[in-house]
Amino acid sequence: MKRALENYSRAVSGKSEPRFKSADLDEKTRKAFMILKRCELCERKCRADRTGGERGWCKVPDRMLVSSMFPHWGEERFLVPSFTVFFWSCTFSCVYCQNWTVSQRLEMPTEITEKELAARIDSCGCKNVNFVGGEPTPYLPFILKTLKFVKSDIPVVWNSNFYMSEKSMGLLKGIVDLYLSDFKYGNNRCAWRLSRTKRYTEVVKRNHILAFQDSDLVVRHLVLPGHTECCSKPVLDFISESFGRKVIVNIMPQYRPEYRAREFPDISGGLREDEFEEVVDYAKSLGLNSTEHSNQREI
Repeated sequence: MKRALENYSRAVSGKSEPRFKSADLDEKTRKAFMILKRCELCERKCRADRTGGERGWCKVPDRMLVSSMFPHWGEERFLVPSFTVFFWSCTFSCVYCQNWTVSQRLEMPTEITEKELAARIDSCGCKNVNFVGGEPTPYLPFILKTLKFVKSDIPVVWNSNFYMSEKSMGLLKGIVDLYLSDFKYGNNRCAWRLSRTKRYTEVVKRNHILAFQDSDLVVRHLVLPGHTECCSKPVLDFISESFGRKVIVNIMPQYRPEYRAREFPDISGGLREDEFEEVVDYAKSLGLNSTEHSNQREI
């Protein structure tokens, strides 16, 4: 596990600077705000002119909107305490979203400037700053601009559904100390039916490979009831074949039938113990490098 977290651990311990400190943030920020004129930060590429008042699929405007931010103790053990910034809205429409009031824009957000967010990050006293949501991807230009004002040597965690465009992956390169992905599905049929995403596996696999080539990578997988064969095992197979023990995997049992899940018979109930254990045993058979949330039962 230490080898899989080598870059992040060095930044946390102060043995090296966070990667954004040596990046060309001026140039990356300039390029990111140019993309907002025909937005294609996520793979939906709806090309809305967010600088001109248009809102694309995610409905995010040309400013930074957050749901909440606070030191979070419920993440993976090596992350806590993590200053977690929950951005408003999402690039997915998951019918079972566990944070659906934020992701589906039912809660009123708070607007914050880059300088204000940087000041909160500098004073947080946490191991890292954790950009999540909802989904952070629509806010990438504002996040990059925020980092220009951050004075502290705090590592950056990119906590995402990994449906970023290749342009966004290019902007993230050299910035992120730890990529924290949410790898949901093992096939495109389930991804479309449950999250309304096209080309899910092609995009998310590509981005995992790019993230792995750039920095440390932790892959989360929420086990869905009835999706062991179609989703969980193919996801774990990809991780095993592509990265082996060079990444960390968190197999998560926290599924609850939230939001519209009860409209879909296969996910309308809770996750059975035997389903979760089957996925865990499969991960063990592949020799994967596993961890868990600090408040999650041991696997």
